[in-house]
Order: sequence, then structure tokens, then C-alpha cells
Amino acid sequence: MPNKGDTLTKKEKQAYRKMLLEQKEKIVRKLSQFYNESKEVETDIAQDVVDKAESSYTKEFLLSLSDAEREQLPLLDAALRRLETAGFGLCQMCGKPIGKKRLNVLPWTPYCINCQQKKEEEVG
Repeated sequence: MPNKGDTLTKKEKQAYRKMLLEQKEKIVRKLSQFYNESKEVETDIAQDVVDKAESSYTKEFLLSLSDAEREQLPLLDAALRRLETAGFGLCQMCGKPIGKKRLNVLPWTPYCINCQQKKEEEVG
């Protein structure tokens, strides 16, 4: 049975939901902006080789930023789904509560700090 300090109140869950939705909206807005900017870069007529290289670099930079943020969207959606069940705030690997300090920084995280480290060690 979790400690009282580990249980999330309704108010805390609402605050996490708001954080998750705000982060999701911010990413969607950025992705849309980056997409539009990359289209503009693509359609601009470059005057010379330097302009073409700069345009290509700018386009790649914009698209690479959106890739990282695109990867975060499924984590946000999964966390929002867990909020609707009893699964939010519990590690998806070990089932133990995720520390509130960690949730305050990364409310979309599916893992406690120990399991996250284990996962990174497996990949590394």
C-alpha cells in the first residue's frame, strides 16, 4: 500500500493534467510553426550556392527539432491516459510510485528514476 505522501490528490492530478496539456499544445504549436517555416524555406528561391546551403541547413535544423518533440507527443498522450486510470504516478516497469519531484519536472515520464537508469544502461 503506497504511503499517503505517494498518493496523488484530485487537485494534484488536475495540475498534472494541465501541465501535460500545456506541454502538448506547446509542441503541437511549435511543430506547426516549424512545418510552415520549413515549407517557406523550401519554396524560397535561393540566389546562390551559399543561400542554398544556408536554406538547406535551416530546413534540416527546423525538422530535427521537430523530430525530438514529435517523440515526446506519445509520452504525453500516454501520461494523459494514465491520469484517467490509477496508473498515473506509478512506474510502468516496477509499479512503484514515481517521486513527486520527478513528476513535477517530467509529468509524462513512465518510469521511476531507478527504472529509467536501468533502461538507459540497457540502451547504452
